[in-house]
Amino acid sequence: MQTTRRQFIKSGCGCALGMTLGRSVSFAAGQAKPISIGFQLYTVRGEFERDVPGTLKTLGQLGYKGVEFWGYGGTPKVYQEYSAAELRKLLDRNGLKCCGMHLELKALSADNLKQTIENNRVLGNEYLNVAAAQAKMGSAATIAELATLLNQAAAQCRPHKMTVGYHAHPFDFAKIDGQFAWELLFSRLKPEVNMQMDVGNCLSGGGDPIAMLKEFPGRTWTIHIKEHEAKTFDSAYYKEIFRLCETTCGTRWYIVEMGGADGNGFDVPRQALAKLHSLGK
Repeated sequence: MQTTRRQFIKSGCGCALGMTLGRSVSFAAGQAKPISIGFQLYTVRGEFERDVPGTLKTLGQLGYKGVEFWGYGGTPKVYQEYSAAELRKLLDRNGLKCCGMHLELKALSADNLKQTIENNRVLGNEYLNVAAAQAKMGSAATIAELATLLNQAAAQCRPHKMTVGYHAHPFDFAKIDGQFAWELLFSRLKPEVNMQMDVGNCLSGGGDPIAMLKEFPGRTWTIHIKEHEAKTFDSAYYKEIFRLCETTCGTRWYIVEMGGADGNGFDVPRQALAKLHSLGK
């Protein structure tokens, strides 16, 4: 389902979140295009560790449009001994974009942020998502500290046309004073911080992905999708997830996070993409 700029503005998302007109227009424009499908490399980590060029070649041949790296801590090299420039050449060769980078929190520290920005500039990546911060998500006080850090990093990255975000894990949906920790965090984060929902992780933690997407509209530019028990891509549940992503969330990338045991093999990624394509994604 698509939405016009008039319908988007009428929904009140931009006003409710205090977004600038420019940001609101960019969301609406983004929804006029099909959402691209990327892949989280962690789920083929066994393959990637053994053969970086071969793994990227295979994912490109399968039909994925982008890949998201993981485990980056602000170092000069991005993965093993591969520099950002070397990885960019491999991405370009296989028709892939970098659709995200999962960061350790230290990658946004004052000592490492400059290197983090430079490597992502070379990769052509816009989305810098903190993969997890479990030690910060256990109390209202430490969540407030995390929000301050992410807001500050987002402000520093914005001039470089990069977006800081936070990724969902099951522990983010523990209840604190009657609210999910996730709600406490995103109520403190500025609207320009990417709310990278992970549908499967949220469900595993007892959370409600649909409720979160509705509570924080226009803030999920990249989303991790994985089948969870009966909630398969062709289920009524995922139909609603897709509807929200394609109307009110501003989503630009569906990122598949489904793989074989210990990150080996490509059968699961192949089947996941085939199912999404059969649904018109």
